[in-house]
Amino acid sequence: MTSSSMAFQSGASSSSSSSSSPSICPWSHHVFLSFRESRWCLDELLKILDCKETMNQIVLPIFYDVDPSEVRHQKGIFGESFDKLGDKLKDNTKMQKWKVALQRVADLSGFPLAKFRKESEFIQEIIQWVELRMVNQTPLSVAKYPIGIASRIRHIYQHLSIGKNDIIRIVGIFGTGGIGKTTISNDIYNRISSQFEGSCFLKDVREISKQVGGLIKLQNTLLSDILGTCLDVHDIDRGMNVIRHRVCSKRVLLILDDVDELVQIEKLAGDRDWFGSGSRIIITTRDRCLLDNSKVDSKHEVMILDDDEALQLFSLHAFEEKEPPKNYMDLSKQVTKYAQGLPLALTVLGSDLKGQSIHQWKNALDKYKNIPNSSIQKVLLVSYEGLDDTEREMFLDIAFFFKGEPLANVMKIFDSYDFFPNHGIKRLIDKCLITITIEGSNEYVRMHDLLQDMGREIVRLESPKEPSKRSRLWFHKDIREVLEESMGPNEIEGIVLDLPEGEEEMISLHPEAFRHMKRLRIFINRNARFSCAPNYLSDKLRVFDWSQYPVESLPRNFQGKKLIVFRMSHSLIKELGDRFKPKNLTTMDFYNCQFLEKIPDLSSISNLKELTVRDCTRLVEVHDSVGSLENLFTLDFGGCSKLQILPRSLSLRSLCVLNLTQCSSLRYFPKIECKMKFLRALLLYGTAIEELPLSIGNLVGLQYLYLSGCQNLLRLPIACIQLQHLSRLYLGCPNLVKETSLRKEPLHEVAPSTNSSNGSTALQVSNLQISCSHSESNFFPISSFFTMFNSSASLEFLNLSWTGLVSLPTSIKEFVALTSLYLCNCEKLEEIIELPPNIRVVDVTGCKSLERFLEV
Repeated sequence: MTSSSMAFQSGASSSSSSSSSPSICPWSHHVFLSFRESRWCLDELLKILDCKETMNQIVLPIFYDVDPSEVRHQKGIFGESFDKLGDKLKDNTKMQKWKVALQRVADLSGFPLAKFRKESEFIQEIIQWVELRMVNQTPLSVAKYPIGIASRIRHIYQHLSIGKNDIIRIVGIFGTGGIGKTTISNDIYNRISSQFEGSCFLKDVREISKQVGGLIKLQNTLLSDILGTCLDVHDIDRGMNVIRHRVCSKRVLLILDDVDELVQIEKLAGDRDWFGSGSRIIITTRDRCLLDNSKVDSKHEVMILDDDEALQLFSLHAFEEKEPPKNYMDLSKQVTKYAQGLPLALTVLGSDLKGQSIHQWKNALDKYKNIPNSSIQKVLLVSYEGLDDTEREMFLDIAFFFKGEPLANVMKIFDSYDFFPNHGIKRLIDKCLITITIEGSNEYVRMHDLLQDMGREIVRLESPKEPSKRSRLWFHKDIREVLEESMGPNEIEGIVLDLPEGEEEMISLHPEAFRHMKRLRIFINRNARFSCAPNYLSDKLRVFDWSQYPVESLPRNFQGKKLIVFRMSHSLIKELGDRFKPKNLTTMDFYNCQFLEKIPDLSSISNLKELTVRDCTRLVEVHDSVGSLENLFTLDFGGCSKLQILPRSLSLRSLCVLNLTQCSSLRYFPKIECKMKFLRALLLYGTAIEELPLSIGNLVGLQYLYLSGCQNLLRLPIACIQLQHLSRLYLGCPNLVKETSLRKEPLHEVAPSTNSSNGSTALQVSNLQISCSHSESNFFPISSFFTMFNSSASLEFLNLSWTGLVSLPTSIKEFVALTSLYLCNCEKLEEIIELPPNIRVVDVTGCKSLERFLEV
């Protein structure tokens, strides 16, 4: 992708204005518009804007000692020079074109250089913009062979009207599954996202929104991607308000991919006034009517590939050439005819036939001829038939149960069946039956909806009329029949129950229904309520995910020996029982289980990687054994408002995230027994913690520390200076800066011990604040707090909102990496006289006493 930048000057005052032609650097065109002789430059401006439209160049205007409004309206010294040129030229048509061009470029986001700014700082800011928007931007995956994409994007791109910043446009893209809607959206995003102040691609909206808390998750992703910070929204309606108020001033690009309900659009992009002028929203869906209801500005149907495009795409996957060999040409055309121009089918069939002989191709074509042309899904069945037995089982399990799940969990489950998943998963990828996506630090298993539907149809045909004789069930009516009537011994290995909207939620469970499921490996209930609980569960269960479990305990004899994933949400579960010993368990998840009071001894579950216990409002105690689970990756007790007792010490060498947000009864934090180099985020927002342990220095890899809202926090240990990787620090603790006793010696004279076991001195920040007997006008002991942290060269974000600051200490300038400083509602703050050299955001909302602010 190429780019252009233009520097506008006010007239002859700049030293560069004497040049009659533009200077050129290797990566872009810099056009210096001198309005003594600028005809050539203005024609160049027309060319640059033309390239922006036709070649998608990025244009970055630089307003050198001139206000953009003067360029837009041709006023001031800039306008005088422009008028003189018009008098000399006497070509109204050309002048009108130049005026329009100047108006367009002045509407683009650019960089103004005022007289008092140093050019070196200004240049550095431009370099950072280029690095952020172009160099460091990770593009979305499009397609290995993007045949036909460019021609389909061209029409959509014209309707986006990217150059018009005074309007907000909503564009809809619709078409059948597998037609390429997501691929096209990915390509558009890669092309234009750098031209916006913020951008977000929300994929799998349909699937994620149906999960518990799915829409909230999507709202948080939207806010995080656009604002660059985690706001941790917990309520859908509040999330709507946050989006409306935090994004309304930004020019953003938002893509909602695979939408199937109007409510998803309403909760994520409810109105145009949620977004700043010049924003673009793209919605992809299979339902054209949904676009009509959401009042999009234009709709675009993605058409199937024509014969030439289809043959080329198929040939690239089958032969890695744009055209098949002559001896394969006729056979290739027969295959593409059956695929009917659907990109997914062409990709799968090409990959399936790759490397096979003509004789094998003819055998495959004989199979195709027995499949009705109207059913592309049945064409895809050929790839499934090329799998061995264990690979087929893995494919069907993914189609029914594990689409969208973390790859590590799926591999663990398949490994427990002796399916050899390292080989089998690769085979499924090579056959284009699944894909693996990377999100953050995790990998997830994905499958196209057409392939998922094909897998479900394969299982339905095992016994079209008797659901109990099938290996897997997903259709709610079939599941009701089996669970409510209990047909006796059956073949069922897995059930996933997801009732459609409007369906009666209550399942009248037959007491013996689960006793007849001796082969049951997987049970997932997403939203149904049951009249009673099972009196028996198979010990072959690997996945037990039961939302709204109806009683306080599991069946008495259930040991869960082979469980890998154990999830319960909105359930009445109170205890797990002494016999519950799932040694292979990797995931344990309790969400909104209001009767759960204690996490028991988990020492026998040494493989546990994820323990999530959110919003369990009666949870009081967590057993000491949890602090010694060395494979634990995530530990989350967010929203457990009565939690008081954590393990006395933590020795969690693999832990990456520890969340104790809104544990409002928690007063004490455990001792950290070992170096925890993988822990990146420690979230203590809204807890009652009074102090952090001296051993916090053992969190050597910590990057995010959230302490806002800790009303009882009075001191911080000096060991915090050992957190050399800390980049985001939230210290909105109103009592952290209150005086308890005066410290006479300066902080920098204290020699802190780095060994947490020998009683290192704790920094009492509370002692560094103003006492009631001292004047609040100039006395500013909190400067010592900044001195403590100035050795952290990595701190980029600092939040001191709601604290009792009176004056920001001058030592703040030593925070060379700091770019964002939040001082919201610091009602006593009177002055800010120094700021770090690289600061970009200073938020002083609600600082009603602020009288003096550094002139920047």
